[in-house]
Amino acid sequence: MHVFLTGGTGTIGGPVLAELIAAGHTVLALARSDESARAVTAAGAEALRGSLADLDVLRAGAARADGVISLAFGRDYGSADALARGVAEEAAALAALGEELVGSDRPFVTVSGTPWVPGRPSTEADPLPTDGPVGGRGRAVNAVLALASRGVRSTAVRMPRTVHDEGRGGFAGLLTETARRTGVAGYPGDGTQRWPAVHARDAAVLFRLALESAPPGTSWHAVDDEGDAVHDIAAVIGRRLGLPVRTVPEDVFGPFGSIFAMDQPSSSAHTRATLGWTLTHPRLLADLEHLQP
Repeated sequence: MHVFLTGGTGTIGGPVLAELIAAGHTVLALARSDESARAVTAAGAEALRGSLADLDVLRAGAARADGVISLAFGRDYGSADALARGVAEEAAALAALGEELVGSDRPFVTVSGTPWVPGRPSTEADPLPTDGPVGGRGRAVNAVLALASRGVRSTAVRMPRTVHDEGRGGFAGLLTETARRTGVAGYPGDGTQRWPAVHARDAAVLFRLALESAPPGTSWHAVDDEGDAVHDIAAVIGRRLGLPVRTVPEDVFGPFGSIFAMDQPSSSAHTRATLGWTLTHPRLLADLEHLQP
């Protein structure tokens, strides 16, 4: 099918773009800069210039496509206000894309994080949070899933806290960036809290499967590691970078500090069994061994 993709040059989007083309799909990819346009063209896709804020461009891209995968999100996570602006921009973009697809029975795949549930790994049946720092994302994704009643094959792929490739990406990547900046491989709390993870190229396969075959109104978990202890993640980072490993205050991690401190394991058993998703790339702790000092 001909797919309109946003976020096609990111940690997740780049592998998704490659996976779609390898599977025989054609791709029209949103590109917010000349550099992004060159990257998607080099990957074998057609570039559509515009940003997530250009709602008319998004509608035009969706109108040309047999299906849509929306992965784009703002790059500024430096403050709570910036994060809120990114959430609002994403919600408006998803609403515009969804309205263009109403009544068409075309697939619309969006992305969110896995939810957290006290005392156990979250599953695909658990609801997304709709309050807190990223509650707006939960509300926006729920609105996308509700389009199933309006003739859209809408689905959501929920991503774990770390989506990694060559040791980069996600919460573990932010731990690494913070360690390089501060000189300490730090973690909030006692480090026993668990974070789920997946390799970006394994996640890309799941996005393709959701596009091709997921029923409307469904959610799926792109989880390989059900939950790595944050202390164990920081220990590998510290060893690879030659830095001390110790607990640090939550505010070192800015608006994500309170989220980083949470125990939030997650399961993908239903996703694997139902969609036939298999995982072939390194798990997080092994992948972090690619970090260079």
